[in-house]
Amino acid sequence: MKRGITVLACVSALAVAGYVAMSKWGIEHDSLDLYDAARQRPVTVDVAVRRDYEMKADAGIWRLPVAVISNGNTVRNTEYSFLANVFAARGYLVASIQQDLPTDPPLVTKVGMPYVGRLPVYEKGEANILFVLGELKKQHPNADYAHLTLVGHSNGGDTAMYFAKEHPDLVSQVVTLDNLRVPFVIRDKLKILSFRSDDPVFKTDPGVLPTPQVAKKDGIDIVKTHFQHTWMSDRGPDAVKERIQATLDSFLGGDSSSDLAPAPTDPNSLLVNNGGAALP
Repeated sequence: MKRGITVLACVSALAVAGYVAMSKWGIEHDSLDLYDAARQRPVTVDVAVRRDYEMKADAGIWRLPVAVISNGNTVRNTEYSFLANVFAARGYLVASIQQDLPTDPPLVTKVGMPYVGRLPVYEKGEANILFVLGELKKQHPNADYAHLTLVGHSNGGDTAMYFAKEHPDLVSQVVTLDNLRVPFVIRDKLKILSFRSDDPVFKTDPGVLPTPQVAKKDGIDIVKTHFQHTWMSDRGPDAVKERIQATLDSFLGGDSSSDLAPAPTDPNSLLVNNGGAALP
């Protein structure tokens, strides 16, 4: 198995640049080329884990929490390392799944159909995730597969939200980056963080986002931004990725919605809170 090593400069949310090159803790990225014989479908996965936490898990003194990342349409699963490294730095086992293949039919949009006609796409993503989890259990038996964190960008975010709806007993957290089609899951004990773009091309379907009242009541963190939809991957500007990393790290650390969206101080900031004011 080939291993590519990304290391960290810092694991503090106050130093978001710490999720890049040099650090004392190594994060390993393994590429797995799997094959689901039941569906006759190849599934490629990038697995990221911090080496010291992996050794603790192998020794039986740590149980790796699990995060599953689903890619956006036309974006590679390896192009979310800026997210994977945040999770891995906190001791997660991270699986970034390539949800689509060049041989898959193109995405369709059929107004009036459930999820604008994309239900088969989300069901395929659900099957991919279940298959990958089954394979990971063989290689990493000391991970927690009963309290998953589902993550996704755009179409991958919709896949994450759909999986959370279909498997409430398995999913504890959902993080989406501008999912547009699948309505947010509203239920007790499910934590949700969602970054929203300000992009004239990519518009969220009606009914996907909860009302501000529901979001506040259920502790759903909706972070409005001035980002473009396509910036929310490794292709995006460094400043955008760093702001997402810092907010995600705070969310994983247990900060509340008010902590994630403090009072504005910088009118030129790229992040805005639920009320539309700029984050510092």
